Amino acid sequence: MKPATWRADLVAGAVVAVLLIPQSLAYAMLAGLPAQVGLYASLLPLLAYAALGSSPVLGLGPVAVLALMIAQALAGLPASVGAEAGALVLAAEVGLLLAAAALLRLDALASLLSVPALRGFENGATLMIAASQLPVLLGSAAAGFTLPDLAASALHGGWGLRSAAWGAAAVALLLLARRAGSRLLMRLAPLALLVAAMALSALTPAGRGVAQVGALPALSLPLGLPPLQGALWWQLLPSAALVALMAFVSSLAVSESLAQRRGEKLLPAAELRGLAAANLVASLTGGMPVAGSFSRSILLHEAGAHSRWALVFVAVFMALAMALLAGPLAHLPKPVLAATIVVAVLGGFSLQPYREAWRYAPAEGLLMAAVSVTVLAWSVGAALALGVAGSVALLIQRTARPHVARIGRVPGTHHFRNVERFAVECRPEVVGLRIDESLVFTNARGLADVVLAHVREHRAQVGAPQRVLLLMAPVNHIDVSGLVALQELHAALAAEGLRLEFSEVKGPVLDRLRAVGWLERHDVSLYLSHHEGIQAGEQALRPSQADLDAPGQL
Repeated sequence: MKPATWRADLVAGAVVAVLLIPQSLAYAMLAGLPAQVGLYASLLPLLAYAALGSSPVLGLGPVAVLALMIAQALAGLPASVGAEAGALVLAAEVGLLLAAAALLRLDALASLLSVPALRGFENGATLMIAASQLPVLLGSAAAGFTLPDLAASALHGGWGLRSAAWGAAAVALLLLARRAGSRLLMRLAPLALLVAAMALSALTPAGRGVAQVGALPALSLPLGLPPLQGALWWQLLPSAALVALMAFVSSLAVSESLAQRRGEKLLPAAELRGLAAANLVASLTGGMPVAGSFSRSILLHEAGAHSRWALVFVAVFMALAMALLAGPLAHLPKPVLAATIVVAVLGGFSLQPYREAWRYAPAEGLLMAAVSVTVLAWSVGAALALGVAGSVALLIQRTARPHVARIGRVPGTHHFRNVERFAVECRPEVVGLRIDESLVFTNARGLADVVLAHVREHRAQVGAPQRVLLLMAPVNHIDVSGLVALQELHAALAAEGLRLEFSEVKGPVLDRLRAVGWLERHDVSLYLSHHEGIQAGEQALRPSQADLDAPGQL
């Protein structure tokens, strides 16, 4: 490693560790776990990802959205099972599921959640996380992972004036740091606030009557296997599957966006392996499920990280923090820790994605809002299920009917455009159509109906046609369902005395058609260009053998 690269990675590691320390503590508390669990999850899992992952700037560790999911998963455990034990099992299952996905090359699973569903989930979780910390800020005993549960619990609990004062002061100071305009101050503010709060609580009477983190055990890595209880593993498996999906999708979204900015190549399969290893290591070292954080990843990028050695340096600085913070952390007021969570998560919330999605595609905007509401009113598991089901349903709905445009020649050119958008010339004896997508099982059934509708329209507006010429350039693939649909279209057109012809068929598509002798068997003419096909006149020309033998030119 060059000295300049080494220094840049060292500085980036130190800067990110400053942010990771308070976040590790806060997100462990959010998940209902002891504070030290967050520190454990930020140490050796980073080294595991650095060894197997592909992104040099993915800030791995505890994250807010996963913490909320973990809290909901652990809330259903019997009293005989501790939350820490449940977190270890959950991390192990997440790691094993991601490892299985990597082994089976299932990195395409990231596409199960569309961007609207993912943003709706993240925004809903953001609001729920902030709402769940309000009782801690106010010193209330209220608790819950949905707004109805939280509201019902709040009716039976009061609030503490001292806790509210600590929480309000912490929120105000963090907001002032954000508005100061200095990125350095904004990044250092959470850690500085925690240090000041610990000192004030330990050295003055100000911390009396305020809930504190409390004495921590010696911060030494508790190496060992997670509990091997079959019933516990089976109970947590559904939650682990959701956490694994969310961890991979959100981490991949972060690392891909930064890879594009940096002009680097990202390997989704390597990301799966890295995340799997990190979670497995977390389960062996007293941690909790981990994923990539957008805020920490951006910070690594902006701090100038060049390689995954930056993640190693983050782990080194986290080890130093573990050695130095065991005593002082006992005096940290919980309202201050809650304030760092609320300000951090709400800083990334915006209504703009909802407005943009609604204006661009109302159905996707509605899905985004529905996923957010489900997080707030029901559960994160139901919201993820809705997001996946909604994304697949919208895909099927969009592709249920192939888009076929009737086209004509732009006067004075050889270009052909949609008759509904341009002033074009159409010849009465031929119906020119452009198929704008691949023909696959989701849309193939509607092909004949769409084409016949355009034929009737052409007959009414231009004249009686003798042939139908399909411009196939946009078609990248035809599966067996698409092939059957073309056969049905050929039969339907023949029943009306019309001939089917193709133009500009791509080489790979033509190779498949030739493999089964489809063109010859159905006597379908083939043209190198749509203009050539239009000009062929009433008597369509059969494709020459030279044309059929040179698919790469089509």
